Parts: sequence; C-alpha cells; structure tokens
Amino acid sequence: MNKAELFSQIQKKSSFLCVGLDADIQKIPAHLKSEKDPIFTFCKEIIEQTADFAVAYKPNIAFFEALGPQGWETLQKVNELIPKDIFTIADAKRGDIGNTSKLYAKAFFEKMDFDSVTVAPYMGVDSVTPFLEFENKWVILLALTSNAGSMDFQLIKDETGKPMYQSVLEKSQQWGNSDNMMYVVGATRGELIGEVRKVVPDHFFLVPGVGAQGGSLADVAKYGMNSSCGLLVNSSRGIIYASQDENFGKSARSEAQKLQEEMSSLLDTYL
Repeated sequence: MNKAELFSQIQKKSSFLCVGLDADIQKIPAHLKSEKDPIFTFCKEIIEQTADFAVAYKPNIAFFEALGPQGWETLQKVNELIPKDIFTIADAKRGDIGNTSKLYAKAFFEKMDFDSVTVAPYMGVDSVTPFLEFENKWVILLALTSNAGSMDFQLIKDETGKPMYQSVLEKSQQWGNSDNMMYVVGATRGELIGEVRKVVPDHFFLVPGVGAQGGSLADVAKYGMNSSCGLLVNSSRGIIYASQDENFGKSARSEAQKLQEEMSSLLDTYL
C-alpha cells in the first residue's frame, strides 16, 4: 500500500485508528479456549467487528511466536483475513546485520505479505536498508517509544545537547523517505511528538500509548498531525479486551467507534 492509498482510507473512514492485535492466550475470553484455534477465532471476531473504523491492524508477532509452529500458521490466517484496503503492520521489532535483515524482510513482505514491519535502528544502516528494497512496503522505525525504559537510551543527549532519538530521525533520512518509512512515536510523550514532527514533517507516525497507557488522542493530533494526517494511532488492550464475555466483539466495536468519532472530529479540526 502506498501513501496516497493510505491517506485515501483515512479520508474515507474519517479515522486514523490502528487496532493492535495483542492476542494473549491468557487474556482472551475463556469460552474461546475450547476452540481448535482460539487465537484465530478471537482475532477474526475483533477484525470483523472493527474493520469499519480501522485503517490499520497491527498483530504483535510475539503473541503468535509464543505458540510455536501453530502460532505462525495462525498469524498467516489472520493476516489473510484483514481486508486488502486496510494497512497491515507486522509488529516484530526486527533489526540485525544486512543478510539477516534481508531474510526478515522476505519473510514479512514476500511470504506473509504484510504492508510494513517495525524495525529497531540501533545497528545502523545495514540493518534497516534491506527492508527498504521492497516496492510499496514500509519500514516503521523505532524512534521515541512509550515504554518507561525508553528513557534509558532514547533521551540521552550528546555533547551538543541533541537527544539520541533525534539523531536517529536525522540519520535515517539518508536511508528512506516519507513514502517508505514511518516512525514509532509514543503518545505518552505529549509535546515531544511536536519535536519529532519538526524533524520529520512529512512522515507518518505509528503512535502507541493511547487508551490503556494514558496517552491523549487530542494531544497526539495537536502536535503530530500534518497535511496528510500523518498518524496511525494504535489502541490494543482498550479495544480488544473491552470485555471478557461472549459479546466481546461488540464491546470491541463500541470502543473502536468511540475512538473513530473522536478522530473524525480531530481530522475536521486540523485538515
């Protein structure tokens, strides 16, 4: 999916919602656990109930990997179930030396046909550029994440006072562009989203941390939105685990719709 197609979906649905499929076998509704493939059944219901409001889905690969070979089969089935006009993100956080990264890229882009994959930048150019060799595929580079440990490295300043995340943003501009590279920017960082936007004005951001982690959607839009929206705001737990009963899908739909309605208002305000 290219940038124009993604923006078209945002405009069509008045939404920049990404639903995170953090499908934890320990947290899904108990009545699903007797199913032959409970994670697939769970994700299928979530997708069918929320597809009207989502422009992206983000399976967290760890929850599927942890199930062994069947987990990989489930992941493939889930990805194939997602409507083709919805952007797909393999949240794998890969990043290794060049020949290994190339194989990771082939796995997610050629074999599984995801639109994008999250990549860690800290091994440098040769760990990232193999992912950029695929047409209409995207690297989503970790820049300023929302977890508590992000401060261990990402906010360390060099001798000029520049934080490390800003160096990542600047250096990576030599590797990709706004048509094949996005950045992970956590919602819990508030006004720092605006600082990131100054460095990379035209790129899309994948923004975790809204909802269960306490990030403000209004602040994300205020500081991060650009002329093509430039935001994919992820909600995982707040949507997919909205309830634990047999109506969990309808509860997920309700939570997704609430976010979409707020997003629609913000798009009207800033675009």
